Amino acid sequence: MNLFLVQDFLENSAARLPNKTALVCGDQRLTYQQINDSANRLGAALVDMGIGRQDRVIIFLDNSPECVISLFGVLKAGAIFVILNPTMKSKKLNHILKDSGARAIITHGNKFKIINEALNKTPDLRHIIWIEKPTSPFNIDASGIAQNVWGDLFSRVEDSPIARSTGGIDVDLATIIYTSGSTGEPKGVMSAHYNMVAAARSITQYLENVEDDIILNALPLSFDYGLYQILMAYYFGGTVVLEKSFAFPYKIIEKLVFERATGFPIVPTMAAILLQMESLSRFDFGSLRYITNTAAYLPVVHIRKLQTLFPQVKLYSMYGLTECKRVSLLPPDQLDRRPDSVGIPIPNEEVFIVDENGREVRAGEVGELVVRGLNVMQGYWNDPEGTSRTFRPGRYRGEALLHTGDLFKKDDEGFLYFVARKDDMIKTKGERVSPKEIENALCEIKDVAEAAVVGVPDEIFGQAIKAFIVCRDGKEMSEEQVKKFCTDNLEPFMVPKYVEFRKSLPKSSHGKVDKKAL
Repeated sequence: MNLFLVQDFLENSAARLPNKTALVCGDQRLTYQQINDSANRLGAALVDMGIGRQDRVIIFLDNSPECVISLFGVLKAGAIFVILNPTMKSKKLNHILKDSGARAIITHGNKFKIINEALNKTPDLRHIIWIEKPTSPFNIDASGIAQNVWGDLFSRVEDSPIARSTGGIDVDLATIIYTSGSTGEPKGVMSAHYNMVAAARSITQYLENVEDDIILNALPLSFDYGLYQILMAYYFGGTVVLEKSFAFPYKIIEKLVFERATGFPIVPTMAAILLQMESLSRFDFGSLRYITNTAAYLPVVHIRKLQTLFPQVKLYSMYGLTECKRVSLLPPDQLDRRPDSVGIPIPNEEVFIVDENGREVRAGEVGELVVRGLNVMQGYWNDPEGTSRTFRPGRYRGEALLHTGDLFKKDDEGFLYFVARKDDMIKTKGERVSPKEIENALCEIKDVAEAAVVGVPDEIFGQAIKAFIVCRDGKEMSEEQVKKFCTDNLEPFMVPKYVEFRKSLPKSSHGKVDKKAL
């Protein structure tokens, strides 16, 4: 049995459990064999289209069977998949198309307008694969881009395994995950196959996953936490119930109970919503074995309420970054003793807390968290400076240590405690948001002179986004106008919850906006 490449997860489970349900999405129920066969067809079609080893293919899809099939089909072609948030606007999509040098994009027909607007100076793009034919005619003003419809493409290739002639090995890149960067531009975190295999092995080990596990995932597959629910389940042969989002919580809970889900990954925003829902006690959660939380710190009060609401369920409080997938977990039996801790390192990983000179600090002292292990990713795509700053040489040849930029401390028993971020990144609704990106957008409004964005504590979102705006002389605008502009130009989780107008912004002696004063 091969277990070197990420696609081996699917292929091994399809060989062992061909008729087992691998994916439930809406009214569709697909077996491992069906998903593997479809991924084979897509992989063959991509190879026929000229997609080569380590070419980048963007997957711009909602959570759907096609998204799952696409990521494995791209890997089977020897290429690198890049899953993007389906709510992304054209400006950011254009940047990623150019930065990644993507050769193909797989997307929904209803995203035609966004795709059309994003195809400005994207010379590397050669193919668009539409899941369904766009309602608008094929009139994209981009010469040299071939367009295909998903069903037509599949009908032209045979249902047969993809040979390993693509030559992929586990040090090749499997995916690039774009996250918000501190400069405002998205940065691509590069993950090799061996990074992802190591992370999946470690996480499934501490979650004690088995073939009978059924995971309900309402997180976007563009989010590494959501993506790994698919990868981990296919590693151990489980089932994923995939939802588009958590927009309708009661329907999600009904589905969780109906499908007898055993695992439920959440983020703090979802926890806050769950705890405000009425009549949850009428549901039978007897099948649910564990709940996991990451993406942001889960308040102790929420932990206590979740324990009361789900007394028989193991609650795993975790901490992670895209750059290494997962850092730590708090064993459920430690929740009562240290609920404010994010736990201990995951299996087969080592962490350090160091001072500014790189020396380990003592228990109780605050320092920067450094991570060592196979789960540490390769660096940032097209950003050698950022890579050298964050991923530094380790003890042995070829080894890299991840300097997270996050401030931590640990107790005498080695349990970790998050203190603060070195930068001013905002974690809201389970997403990392760059204030700079929002500020750049706000400054595009005609009558805005200055803008600053900060995160403020929020019971639901973890942090809510607050925008401070200085209007141009003599100009006025409303909060509704600002939010409308942001809704039209930014992803939903980047739209400020609060907008405050000021005559001026506080400045430091260097002329920089003093966000601490705000």
